[in-house]
Amino acid sequence: MNRENKPRLLNRLNRIEGQVRGIARMVEEDRYCIDVLTQIQAVRAALSKVETEMLRDHLGHCIEGAIVSGDKEEQRAKAAELVQLLERTAR
Repeated sequence: MNRENKPRLLNRLNRIEGQVRGIARMVEEDRYCIDVLTQIQAVRAALSKVETEMLRDHLGHCIEGAIVSGDKEEQRAKAAELVQLLERTAR
């Protein structure tokens, strides 16, 4: 992970955690379903942004490092990890 992005990602994740706690409160308070669903969509969008940033970091750091190293085995392993991740996402 890119160390420069770490504080920003942790900050986003902390905000998401707060959003999820807020959703739980909304459910406890029997809030209107559409309001709860709207907040769930907001959490999904926020997590998607974190996921995109993590993927960008992985490509720019881990995969690029494997390419630069010239180690074919490491390159194949990193590519296989990424393919497995994308396969899980597609399910």
